[in-house]
Formats: sequence, structure tokens, C-alpha cells
Amino acid sequence: MTEPQETAAAPAEGPGPAAPRVVRRRDWLPSLIWLIPIVAALVGIGLVVKILRERGPEIVVTLQSAEGLEAGKTAVRYKNVQIGTVQRISLAPDRSRVRVQVQLTKDAHGFTAKDTRFWVVKPRLDISGVSGLGTLLSGPFIGVDVGVSEETSDEFTGLEAPPVVTRESSGRQYTLHANDVGSLDIGSPVYFRRIKVGQLMSYQLDPDGHGVTLRVFVNTPYDQFVGVNSRFWHASGVNVKLDASGLQVRTESLAAIVLGGIAFGAPDDQRGPDAVENTSFALAADEASALKPPDGPAETMLLYFNQSLRGLSPGAPVDFRGIALGEVKSIGLQFDRPGQEFRMPVLVTLYPDRLRRLGAVGITGSSDGAARDQQLRRLIAKGLRGQLRTGNLLTGQVYVALDFFPKAASANLDFSKVPFELPTVPNSLDEIQGQVQELAAKLNKIPFDKLSGDLRKTLQTLDKTLGSAEAAVTRINNDVTPEISAAMKDARRTLSTATRTLNTTDRTLSEESPLQQDMRHTLQELSRAAASIRVLTDYLERHPESLLRGKPEDKP
Repeated sequence: MTEPQETAAAPAEGPGPAAPRVVRRRDWLPSLIWLIPIVAALVGIGLVVKILRERGPEIVVTLQSAEGLEAGKTAVRYKNVQIGTVQRISLAPDRSRVRVQVQLTKDAHGFTAKDTRFWVVKPRLDISGVSGLGTLLSGPFIGVDVGVSEETSDEFTGLEAPPVVTRESSGRQYTLHANDVGSLDIGSPVYFRRIKVGQLMSYQLDPDGHGVTLRVFVNTPYDQFVGVNSRFWHASGVNVKLDASGLQVRTESLAAIVLGGIAFGAPDDQRGPDAVENTSFALAADEASALKPPDGPAETMLLYFNQSLRGLSPGAPVDFRGIALGEVKSIGLQFDRPGQEFRMPVLVTLYPDRLRRLGAVGITGSSDGAARDQQLRRLIAKGLRGQLRTGNLLTGQVYVALDFFPKAASANLDFSKVPFELPTVPNSLDEIQGQVQELAAKLNKIPFDKLSGDLRKTLQTLDKTLGSAEAAVTRINNDVTPEISAAMKDARRTLSTATRTLNTTDRTLSEESPLQQDMRHTLQELSRAAASIRVLTDYLERHPESLLRGKPEDKP
């Protein structure tokens, strides 16, 4: 803005006063309108400073998917209290995962601990039940389980599912080792006296691939019942056992049938001192195997049988007068070249300590080799043998029984063989069949025809003798007294009776007599009975279910 030039008035032609001089005042003060943006800028700066002062840390959570998440809207909550907001969602450089940028509040500095866990809360249906129903209306959000580590981080890997146990839960964790997981899954319950006291947290395959390591959590105050002597076992589904003792069905609860579960206890309630955190236990297959006393060292023996092994399987018990001493390890088939026959080898595992616990002398009770051989020699000399017996007629289950048979044939012992060969005897049913067949063979060897002929000749001779005696009585009838005559009549009647008896005997022992025919019929029936017994046993071995259902009708 240029100032106007001062112009001088033109002189009047005539005399008069001079023209006034006009000077304009300079406006140097700013306009008041500029105060408005200045005030607005100051207010904005104050707001920015306030936001920066109240702003918390910024972290990145890596997730498998961003399903249900929205930038600027999805909240981060801890105990249903919002502690942050999702600011940005982007793909990882390798495009395999999703990076979620989260802005935490000022009071959320403790959630940057390195062991803090994040996961997406949404409606879920799993073995532990239904969760996250509240998100049906509000939408998914990110849940947090605060960590306890002193180290901090701004990068976290989110969980695919909510943790089974949060760090605020009170209790103890324990490690279990098993051959396989079975029907267990994360969240499967842990029972004590059929009361749910914990759950399965995680499981993973061992580095060598020979087993599985599981981690379980037992809530307070039930963790006090876990001692150093406690045993853990599978309580999944329905445990059905059918053996010589009968049918046994065991289960923990309906939830365990559907979801699987783990139970624990102590033998004779002697759990010992409390188990500390992360104590390792073995996970048994069932309660019986978990609570049984330790078996101690095992002894392996070999038994040969000359009969069918149908119904015998690995794991079948080895019984000594009702006491289970071990189990069958393997069965096979072997051809004996010198004898030109097949033999059935059965390898068994025995645990002598089971007899020692009962105060008895074990079959192989000594650790000294010479003493062990001497003890076995004495027991086998007294008749110790192995025998196959039927444990259950319904299933056709067969087990190996050890018992004393004093009348058993002597056996040659060779202690240099490994494993040691224990002699055997046939089972009772096979022995009965053999005896019936032997009896039938002996009866067939009796010469009934020859005996009948000899008896016929004897009867003829006796008949001639009686005729001669009768003629002599007739000749002297007139010379004897009446008493003698009456006696002779009695004698004649007696001889006549004897003659009829002898004739009857002759007819009885003749070839076509009923007695001989009945004897032959009896022998035939014995032979047929022996064959029927063998057919019946073979059919029961193949179809044990016929004892309940009956024999199926033949289809046309």
C-alpha cells in the first residue's frame, strides 16, 4: 500500500491564504481477525500435547487371519475393560499371516511384557463348551492375558484359540508322559474321585517320536491331593473288560465318555508329600494298570504247544493258580524237522516279584543264575508245566496256565538256551478226547466172536452132561427110596432150569443176539461221541458267539 503523494495547491492568481497541507495517518497495528487462527492453533497444540501425554505404547500382534477385525473400531479388552484399539491391519511381508497394529492406553504399559498372550474372542463351540456369545452383537475383540516377564516387547504372536488356563488362575501344572493321546484334546477334564478338578492344557509329540508329553492344570485347592505317589490314567470313553472274571464296565462320567478325560489317585490313598510344580508322571492306559504295584524285573520263557492256538493273542495273561504272573509276548509257528511236525512257540514274560509280594517263593525268585536254575529244576521235577486253558466260552479267549502235574512225563532241561524252554502238557479237553478215542480203540480189539463160539461149545458140553445125568436117574429110579426120587425130581427141575439158562446165555452171546448187537452199537456210539466232541470244540473255537445266539440256520 503506497502512501499518497502530497500535492501542493496551485498558487492563486490573486493574493489570498495558502492551501492547507493534508497529511494521512499511518495504520501499523494488525487486524483483530488474526487472533482467531492464533487461538485455534494454540488449542490444537494443547490437544495434541494432551493426546501424546495420554497415549500408551503401540504394539503389533500377528494373527493367522483378520476375520471380524476392523481398523479404528475393534477393541482390545482385558477382563472386559478396553485397554486399546486396533489402528491398522496389514499383511505380513510373506503374506502368510496378518499384522494387527494396536494402540494401547496410557495405563496399559504392563501389557507389553514379553509373555503376554493375545487372541481373538469370537463365538466358539469346542469340548469345553460354548464361549464368546456376547460378541454376536458387539463383534469380535482381542482378548489379553497379562504376562509376568520383566522383559518387554512390541511384537507378539496371537493364539488361535483362547488359553485354557489364564495366569490369574490358582493351581499347579504337571507333566504327563504317555504312548499316545487317545481321545484326549485340549480342555479335556481332569478328575479326582469323579470330581472335575482341572483340565488338559496342551500336548506335543516327543522329539524322538516314541511318546507324547501332556501338560495338565489342577485348580486350587485340589492340587493338594496330588502327591509324589499319585498315579494318572486315561478316563476316556467306556472301559469294557471281558475276561475269565466276567464282564467289567467302568467310566468316570458322561462328559468323559464324550470328551475324554484324565483321572488320578494314589494306591491305598498313600499319596505321599505334595508334588511340586511341573512334576512328571506317567499316564497309564487304565486305572488297574496305574494303581498296580511295580512288577520289577521280568523273566522271559518259551513254551511249545502241539495244538491249535486259536483264541490266544499277545497280551493274554499267564496264570498260576489264579494269580497273574505275566502275559504272552508273542506267538508263532515252527516246523520241527527231526519230528516232521509243526510246533507252536509261545514267548511269555513273567514277573516273579508278583509272588514275592504275596510272601510266596517265586518261580524264578533268585537273582543268582545257579540258584535260579536249581530252583527251576526242582519245580519242574515236581510237575511244573504250562497248559492252554479256556478263559471265556463266549469269546473263546485262551490263556496260559502254570500248574503242577505230578503225573506229567519227565522233561529234558537245557538251561543254556535263551530264552529257557518250559515244558508243557495238553489241555484237559484234548486229553479227554484222546482218552475216549483210546477206549474206543481198546473195545474194538476185544474178540467178541471168538468168545461167543467158546461159550457155545461149553453150553453144548454141559447139555450133554445133563442128559446123561437124567438117564442115570431114570435107571435107578425104581431102586431108590421115595425120598431120593423126590430129590432127583428136584434135581431134574434144577437141571432143566440150568439148561434153559444156558440156552438163554447161548442165544445172548450168539452173533445175532441183542447183547452183542447192543455192545457193537455202544462201541459205535462211543466213536461217534468222540468225533462229535472234536467237531463241537472246533465249531466253538470258530464261532464262540453261538453259545448266546445259537447256530445260524443254513441258507438255501
